[in-house]
Amino acid sequence: MSDIILEMKNITKEFPGVKALDDVNLVVERGTIHALVGENGAGKSTLMKVLSGIYPHGTYSGDIIYNGEVCKFSKIKDSESLGIVIIHQELALVPQMTIAENMFLGNEKGKPYAVDWNQTHAEATKYLRAVGLTESSHTLIKDIGVGKQQLVEIAKALAKNAKLLILDEPTSSLNETDSKALLDLLLKFKEEGLTSIIISHKLNEVSYVADDITVIRDGHTIETLHKGVDDISEDRIIKGMVGREIADRFPKRQGVKIGDVSMEIKNWNVYHPIYTDKKVVDDVSLCVRKGEVVGISGLMGAGRTELAMSVFGHSYGSNISGQVFIHGQEVHMHKVKDAIKHGLAYVTEDRKGSGLILSNPIRVNTTLANLDGVSNRGIIDQDKEYAVAVDYKKKLSTKCPTVEQKVGNLSGGNQQKVLLAKWMFTEPDILILDEPTRGIDVGAKYEIYCIINQLAAEGKSVIIISSELPEILGMSDRIYVLNEGRIVGEFDRQDATQEKIMGAILKSTNK
Repeated sequence: MSDIILEMKNITKEFPGVKALDDVNLVVERGTIHALVGENGAGKSTLMKVLSGIYPHGTYSGDIIYNGEVCKFSKIKDSESLGIVIIHQELALVPQMTIAENMFLGNEKGKPYAVDWNQTHAEATKYLRAVGLTESSHTLIKDIGVGKQQLVEIAKALAKNAKLLILDEPTSSLNETDSKALLDLLLKFKEEGLTSIIISHKLNEVSYVADDITVIRDGHTIETLHKGVDDISEDRIIKGMVGREIADRFPKRQGVKIGDVSMEIKNWNVYHPIYTDKKVVDDVSLCVRKGEVVGISGLMGAGRTELAMSVFGHSYGSNISGQVFIHGQEVHMHKVKDAIKHGLAYVTEDRKGSGLILSNPIRVNTTLANLDGVSNRGIIDQDKEYAVAVDYKKKLSTKCPTVEQKVGNLSGGNQQKVLLAKWMFTEPDILILDEPTRGIDVGAKYEIYCIINQLAAEGKSVIIISSELPEILGMSDRIYVLNEGRIVGEFDRQDATQEKIMGAILKSTNK
């Protein structure tokens, strides 16, 4: 007979105007890894917030049964006291504090008003070693990479005596190597008896690590698949998530004619904005043509984002040199406004931090990059602004009741569409899309890919920066490979493979 650690029965959670969870049921066996999958807005994170007490008892209906007892958590401390610890997609770490200080923030060791720093650092070191980190507990968070920060979050959870670990998109910001290391760590913890619930859009990772997979769609539990019993292939999981099969995850472009060069970058060099002797982009030259989708591939830290931002109005870097030609004419773009004027748009990878104003409605966000398009003598015409937002809502099939809805209340996929709309409204000729599908589900990805193809069909030039090799290979006409700030390979669509891209990176690294 199976040993059940958690049962969530008939959970229903409503927000004004929307039922986020509708009679959801979840059963998790002790010592297993249980995956929650579903499209953006399906209710996965909401369900975990109910479980952890972020949404307190009384704000939802249904029962949480943990270790055989009905629990009524009123705050997150209540669930943590029983060993239920949640790690959110956005890491909750303070960059200017040490690893040890972050690990025990709010859970300090010692007496009231007197932290025992010896105990704090000793405990921190113990848990750091448990997750495979060799860094000193005195190291500042800002001085370690994102992959290691994710491991610090897990060490922080273990320090709270976690029995049930909830991870929301734990690998969304990690490269493939760091992602694999984190998943292997979860498998190791499983052998030691720790139970985990993982939310992820990376279905290959779900198939690799999960014992059971529960599919949630539109606030309902659809099914639970069991490894070794059911088919848990990516195609089978997708069918449960979207209610249909997706035969080709990368829609084909039909009849697109690739034209003349629209933008060319020559001998581009960029130095770090603070450590000004550190070169982050090294003599890069590349081009993109009208109607062409060009991919830029590379490992995290290769300089892809730094390249894009430095070209886009020098919004990153110092001591920038090189030439940019648009439609054959050399242009000088020292400010973002200059880049927009020359028909260039940059869609940031950080839609929540620097791409959108989450507290503002869709209407306001859509027009932010082109206020001249909705204003007269410096005064915004709100009727025109509303009409523009509605137009792009229809064009991009953004799911929202009204363009007056706050962007922060949208799913990740719909936030990405608003960000795209914001830059499409500037009517650019060249779009640079930095990680355009990060943190969104397979159905929303397909819709974004269709938008990219439509832009190319209209004669726009599109540059895609992505950490997902299948995405780069599936969407690009031509691919540049970047490593350590330098172009180390260029492949046409028909010649490119994952092996060739990784080979170019490894070959250049070993030089």
